[in-house]
Amino acid sequence: MALKLRLTRMGSKKKPFYRVVVMEAQSRRDGRALAYVGYYNPMTDPADVKLDLDAIKSWMERGAQPTDTVRSLLKRAGVAA
Repeated sequence: MALKLRLTRMGSKKKPFYRVVVMEAQSRRDGRALAYVGYYNPMTDPADVKLDLDAIKSWMERGAQPTDTVRSLLKRAGVAA
């Protein structure tokens, strides 16, 4: 079971925000998540990012790999991904 830290889209048309979730790699984008570990709102200035760093580190120790976008959000938060 390959795990990914990735974004799932929420919000309405033309007003997106994203949840950072842990999912199996083969799951569809808006499928059922194993855990919700933060959110990202690109519509605000500056972009609003909130991450549960303890939970993210725990999932990464269990083998979850972040996607490129989540990796950039982690770098912005000051976590080595």
